[in-house]
Order: sequence, then structure tokens, then C-alpha cells
Amino acid sequence: MLHTDKRRKFEMLVENANRCNLCARMYGRTRVLSEKNGNIDSKVVFIGEAPGRLGADRTGIPFHGDQAGQNFERLLQFAGLTRQQVFITNAVLCNPRNEKGNNSAPNKEEVRNCSLHLSILIDIIEPELIVPLGQCALRSLHIIEAHQIELRQDVRKPAKWGKYTVVPMYHPGPRAAIYRSIADQKGDFSFLGEILGRRGIEEKLHLIRI
Repeated sequence: MLHTDKRRKFEMLVENANRCNLCARMYGRTRVLSEKNGNIDSKVVFIGEAPGRLGADRTGIPFHGDQAGQNFERLLQFAGLTRQQVFITNAVLCNPRNEKGNNSAPNKEEVRNCSLHLSILIDIIEPELIVPLGQCALRSLHIIEAHQIELRQDVRKPAKWGKYTVVPMYHPGPRAAIYRSIADQKGDFSFLGEILGRRGIEEKLHLIRI
């Protein structure tokens, strides 16, 4: 009964996201939110920035079909996880593009508009861990509930955020490798696998104060 209720709430969220027209430059774009995002009973939710033009905007699957997706799928293995075991979403559900038709970072208004969908999604899934991948994902969480997590100083450090635990990591895209090497990101995902394997996560982890 509980699973049926969760599924119904998720389907309603998907419908609402598909009807959303708050962001002018997202009009007509694919809303990357469906059963393709993963397992709504997952213990972990990954949050990226936005669907890529050559990736999720084309496939409907977050972090799939482009370089960032290939990197993410490799890194996921270091956590001992599969796509079927996790849920993957983005701070913004549609692909933002510039005037030349290339990928563009979502602006503050677009992140704010989509934060409502993300807030509802998190409360539907109620994961043990939320993994924001990059600054944009952290910004979206801050809009939902203010925090003081800084990516550079708090990367890989579990932090309390409301009733949830957040483990900030870098985005798996090629640009982020300038600031966090793939080797270090492999270590981050291995750490994630370790803490997911522990029991009583709230009691065993030392959480940074917010």
C-alpha cells in the first residue's frame, strides 16, 4: 500500500513537471523525469545540474549518452551501485541552451523554478543519502532549505540538511575534472559505497554542523 502511494505521488509529480512552463527558454524541451531516472525506493539520490543536449535531452535518461554520462556510469561502479539501485535527477529538469543552441548553465531563476519539483521528489523518495553533484545542485538544495555547505571545502563530507544527509561531490562532466581529478572522484564514489554499506548511518557518521 505504501509503495502504491509513493508511485502515485511520483506519477503526479511527473505530470506536473511535464505541464510546467515557467522557464521561457525551456519551452518544448524534454522534462527528464520518469521511471528512466531510477528507483524511487532507492537509498541514494544523485542530483546533477541539467540534462545535456547530447545526453539526457536526447535519451530521457539522466547522465546517459554524453561524456558526463559515461564518466558517471564508470564512477557509479566504484560505489558498488547500478542505475537500478539509485535515483538520478537534476537541479533543472530541462536542457538549457544558449542562442547558438549549445548547452548553457541554468540561471538562478530556472534553478529556483525547478527547486519545487526537486523538493517534492526528495520527500517522495526519502533517501538515506542525497548526493549533489556540483555547485548548481547545492544551490538548488539551498533554495529548498538554507545550508552552509561549500563544495571545495566540504566535498565528500557527510552533512546534515534538514532531516536528510547530504554528501557533496563534484559533477562528473569534463570541465569539473579541472578542479577534481577523475582519480579523486573515483575515491569519492568508493567512499560513498562504504557509507551506504553501514547500518545506522545517522549514528555512525560524524556530521558537519550547518
